[in-house]
Formats: sequence, structure tokens, C-alpha cells
Amino acid sequence: MRAEKSLSPKLSRRTALAAAAAAPLIIPRHVLGQTADRKAPSDTLNIAGVGIGGMGQNYVAGCKSENIAALADVDDTMGAPVFALYPKAKTYRDYRRMLEKEKGIDAVIVGTPDHSHAVIAMAAMGLGKHVYVAKPMTRTIHEARTLTKAARDKGLATQMSVQSCCSDESLTTAEWLRAGAVGDVREIHVWSDRPVWPQGIARPKDTPRTPQTLDWDIWLGPAPERPYHPFYHPFDFRGWYDFGTGALGDMACHSFHAFFPVLKLGIPSSVSASVTFARVPAGDMPADPKWSRSRPVESGETFPPSSIVTWDFPSRGNLPPLRMFWYDGGLKPPLPPGMKLSRELAGDGVIFVGDKGSMLTGFTGGPILLDNDRQRTFEKPPKTMARSQGHYMEWIDACKGGAPANCNFEFGSVITEAALLGVVAQRLGRYLEWDAENARFTNSDEANALVDPPYRTGWSL
Repeated sequence: MRAEKSLSPKLSRRTALAAAAAAPLIIPRHVLGQTADRKAPSDTLNIAGVGIGGMGQNYVAGCKSENIAALADVDDTMGAPVFALYPKAKTYRDYRRMLEKEKGIDAVIVGTPDHSHAVIAMAAMGLGKHVYVAKPMTRTIHEARTLTKAARDKGLATQMSVQSCCSDESLTTAEWLRAGAVGDVREIHVWSDRPVWPQGIARPKDTPRTPQTLDWDIWLGPAPERPYHPFYHPFDFRGWYDFGTGALGDMACHSFHAFFPVLKLGIPSSVSASVTFARVPAGDMPADPKWSRSRPVESGETFPPSSIVTWDFPSRGNLPPLRMFWYDGGLKPPLPPGMKLSRELAGDGVIFVGDKGSMLTGFTGGPILLDNDRQRTFEKPPKTMARSQGHYMEWIDACKGGAPANCNFEFGSVITEAALLGVVAQRLGRYLEWDAENARFTNSDEANALVDPPYRTGWSL
């Protein structure tokens, strides 16, 4: 397996992050269309999965060309249907026992909630295993940096679950931006239709019995001690500070990957957030009894129902300073110049505003110029960026010594950190200045406490 080169000791953290974001997308050597039945047995990976009852089952299915050797899930009920799909795989509740016993594992898929991504991935990498981790890569900035360094030092193949990275839509967007479709980009507006889970609710007061089919202690992992409740598991963990990263952390990486490299965006210098706990219109609320029909509460436990987050990026070479906006919970940006007022924005998307016009894309790409004159004069560039043979195959190929996957930790940590800076700003509802070199906020001790919060006793990274 080919180890990635270590960063020069003279290279600053800020420079390294910017370089990673600006690097061209690398496509694995695996030949398009090559299938599992053409491989020699010695070329087959032994893959283990952790947290495979939810989204993790999709990650495992994406790698089923290899040998699914072991599976672990703390919830017997959720895990059982997936276990049945891979009858030859050894099954476990506790991933630690699985890693201890299954010596022949080559790679590990982590599909658990956000709060346990880092400890599981680090345990696997400590044993020399390649890792695939659900987005966001981690719940905290310190975790993201720690995982990236570990993978780099050990020369391991990594991938974050941003399936549209290197899709035709995202690469077409990058090609148009590179060709100057809107000139120098000054603003980016990104909006999401999330959350589709409860946010802005109080901690439940009742303590239902933990199902016998669930190991709650392992599910909690490094998170603070609290009793089991279906408000947290299996899906709604995303809205809680201790377990998830809200709509922004959950979704931003699916969009950021399309434009961070081509615009040479690294880590922003500042971030701010405006949040609201105003009542969500009943017609827009999910059919879920956990969403209160009364005014949501600012409980200090969950992310707000809606927010606007703003990042400022300094100039990058000959590229001017750039401001990026995020909107969630039903909020959307104003219509840009050139877009008819009668036209409505979709539930999610991206708008690029440059000195030569504006461009609209879907959340993960697919560009449309909004200025009629620009539409007539802009010559669409050729598709010069190589299209991938598949998100999961990229990682599999990298595990076998091929080129790094497109959303490997070196790049994935950049877009994750940018998102998590916004998550911290959401939690505090204020303007924050970020010193990327020293991984600290220069104007808030309260924010610094969220960069590397303590783990529950008995857990460490």
C-alpha cells in the first residue's frame, strides 16, 4: 500500500489546509466497468462495518464486491436484517470486541451517529485498518484534525461518505467556475431543506426502559451520560448537541465539496450565525409527534429550528475575498440579480454571485446561468475533469494501493472543519474569529470549549 507523504514541518496548518482544498481531484486507477468476478481472491478486501442498521447498510452495500467479513451494531433489531444479507459475516454488538477478535480485517466502515465516528475510526486506524466514515467526518474540530493526522502518519486509505463527490453535476459546476462562468466569485449562498428531525425541543423528562435489544452504553460511547430515549435513537440524534451536528453538520459537506477545490477555499478566518427559535409553520412540520406544535424552546440541548450562518474567506492568490452563507429550517437567500421574481427557489441549492453574473445549481451541482446576456456569451467548457468510476470503488481501490479517494480525510477534514465552525457559531449565536494555525477562537473562550470537549469517563480518542 502506498503511504501518503507527510506534511513538511515547515508547512503551516493554514497553508496545508488551503492546499488540500485547492488540490485537483484525483481519480483512482481502477478501470471503469471492472467487476468483482474478474478479481483474484488475493485482491479481495476483508471489510468490517460498524453501525450498519441505519445509513451504514448503504455504505456496506456499496462495498459488497469485497468480502464483508464482520458486522457490528448495538441495536439487534436494526442490525438483524442487514446481518441476514451477509450470512458469512461474523456479527457483534461491541465493535471493540470485533476489532479485537477479527484479525484479518483490512478496512472498516463507520456508519454510527456523529458522536462516535472519531473513537471508532481511531480504534480501527490504530490497528492499521483503512476507514470509511459517515459524514460529517467527526462531531468536533479536534477530532477531525486528529483523524486526519493519524491517517496521514499511517498511510491509510480514507473516505468520507459524500457520494456525489466527483459526480458529473459537481464536476461540471467546478469546470464552469474555473472557466469564469460568473467571473470572480464574491458570494456563495447555500440552503438546505433540513432539518427533517426535531430541533429546538427540550430534553425529555420521562425515562422509558431501554430495549433489551439495545446496548445503550456502547451507543452513548464518549457522549455524556443520559438515559435512553427514542428522542435520540435511532434517527433524531442529529438535532442534539451531544450526539449530532444539526442540519449544517449533516448536510454541508454534500455541497461544499463541489466548489471548495476550484475556488481554493480552505479554512475561513471568521464565522457568525443568526438563529431563531420561532415557531415552525404547521404545514412545514414533519409528521412526527416529537415536534411540538407550540413554540420551540431554546433549551441549550438542541440546534435551533432555523439559522443563517456566514463565513468569511480571505483572498487566495489572485482570487478576491469571499463570503459564504448557509440557510436552513426553511430559510432561503434573496433572489439574485437576473432571476425572475416569479421563480421560486427549490428546497435546497446553491447560488454563486460573481462580478460577471450569477449561477444557480442544485445542492450538489448542475449549473444554470441566471443572466440572459451571460447565457448568450459564455462558452461552456469541455469536460476536462475525470469522472469517477464510483464513490465506493474509489475507496476500495485506494485500500489496494491506488490513488487516494476523492473525499479522503485530507480534503474531507477541510470541508468538515468549515462546517463545524458554523456549528459552533450556531450553538453560540455570535460572531467568531478563527485562528486555524493554533486551532482556537481568538474572541471567545466559550467557543474554544467546544473545539475539544471532554469525553465521558472511560472513553478517549
